[in-house]
Amino acid sequence: QVQLEESGGGLVQAGDSLRLSCAASGGTRSRYAMGWFRQAPGKEREIVAAINWNGGTTYHAESAKGRLTISRDNAKNTVYLQMTSLKPEDTAVYYCAARGTRFIGTMNEEYEYWGRGTQVTVSS
Repeated sequence: QVQLEESGGGLVQAGDSLRLSCAASGGTRSRYAMGWFRQAPGKEREIVAAINWNGGTTYHAESAKGRLTISRDNAKNTVYLQMTSLKPEDTAVYYCAARGTRFIGTMNEEYEYWGRGTQVTVSS
């Protein structure tokens, strides 16, 4: 069983940067592929970025490319989402997720473990 806890969210202005962190505990954490998802009010939860078990392969949604970057530090059992040039449309609850395989997934249903989420609000 893997437990995930997100941190780093907050209220920022358009153009600002934030770094989200996801601390993992339990299970064989270094063997899990990880993902960041987000859910805006009234919308479905969507993939933002994903990373394989060793960080060698990443996926970024089109909306994230060039601004949001996923990375991981297995020594610290932590996955990061570096967010730059934030826009009001990035406002959402951001969730960290883990799947019990080394390979990237891009769908909600491919991930077994979820954090509780952290709110990111970008004002214009």
